[in-house]
Amino acid sequence: MPHRIQFVSAAIGILILAAVFQLIRKNRLLEQYALLWIASAVLLLVVSVWRNLLEKLAAWAGIYYAPSALFLVAVFCGMVIAMHFSVVISQMKKQNHALAQEVALLRHEVDRMRKPGRGSNRAESAGKAGRRKPVQP
Repeated sequence: MPHRIQFVSAAIGILILAAVFQLIRKNRLLEQYALLWIASAVLLLVVSVWRNLLEKLAAWAGIYYAPSALFLVAVFCGMVIAMHFSVVISQMKKQNHALAQEVALLRHEVDRMRKPGRGSNRAESAGKAGRRKPVQP
């Protein structure tokens, strides 16, 4: 593998690691999601530095030009990250749906309790007691 490609891919791996650690430090990325990015960057770094591993991976995959196997590794890492985020988004959508239903039920219950003749709470009775009837001439 040409040294320029090896250097560039290693630099990209280091930049990704630095960016992930910076995002974690600023609390913009949770650690549980950062693990996939860190693993991907380390894998890219290892494959770019360890030339024999990349050549063996390329030969196993039937790729004749070993540096193009870096693209395969990057696509694989991207697919894993995308799949993970799809699972997380699906779970959040289900939770959001359940929370919306619960809020609707609670809102209905509060509205039912506020209707006249259904009992009143202390705030309503305090508000009614403080009102004066207008004086008629």
